[in-house]
Amino acid sequence: MVRGAYLVRVTGCVACHTDPQRKDAPFAGGRALKTPFGTFHTPNITPDRTRGIGAWSDADFHRALLDGRAPDGRPYYPAFPYTSYSGLSERDVRDIRAYLSTVPAVPRANRPHALSFPFNIRSLLVLWRWLYFDPVRFAADPQRSPEWNRGAYLVRHLGHCRNATAGAMRSARSIGTRSSPALRTARTGSKVPNITPDKADGIGRWSGVDITYFLKTGFLPDGDVAGGAMTEVIDQSTSHLTDADRAAIAAYLRSLPPRSGP
Repeated sequence: MVRGAYLVRVTGCVACHTDPQRKDAPFAGGRALKTPFGTFHTPNITPDRTRGIGAWSDADFHRALLDGRAPDGRPYYPAFPYTSYSGLSERDVRDIRAYLSTVPAVPRANRPHALSFPFNIRSLLVLWRWLYFDPVRFAADPQRSPEWNRGAYLVRHLGHCRNATAGAMRSARSIGTRSSPALRTARTGSKVPNITPDKADGIGRWSGVDITYFLKTGFLPDGDVAGGAMTEVIDQSTSHLTDADRAAIAAYLRSLPPRSGP
């Protein structure tokens, strides 16, 4: 269970599936995610058999994370980052599932999404998936170090980065390539900083220690602190990572092609 609990922290499940107004009910969903397309409400992922995922089979859980489909076959909106999770290892999926089965069941009903037209037409997801969903299991690069490969896995899959294009989560295959705007900017209703190694617009002047210290404490190299949604990411996720995993993330980010852009 310890490994599964750690993975749930890395993936951000704690913050995403916990309503800030109901911190006494972790993983019970109800959090509002405001985007340019409307507001998504995260679902209950506790083991409650009626309101949560307690009645799901292991196959249902695997299909949700790796293929982005509900037990009845309906596609999920990509606000649920299955395009990144599709690269997870089978062991990690099993351990996440095992841990979630141990959390307290909460009989809290899911709230419907409040999306604007035409994004409220779920059938359009068939086209979206054809355009943007490119499931690919992570494969280590034998030309890179174990640390770099661990960092790549964490950034591309466990830690999921958003794309401004059509609200899509980037295809994991494109992250870090020269043709991709990966990690340059993202949007879920507000912009986030460029974290490529560009010295003018990104974090190219940050050392590896600067990055790891930021992920652990929220302090920037200039003494300022993280704000907005990143505060919660640090509090609920990256501050709980091992030093080795934070160092791996830093090594991977510093290896990416620098891209200009605020």
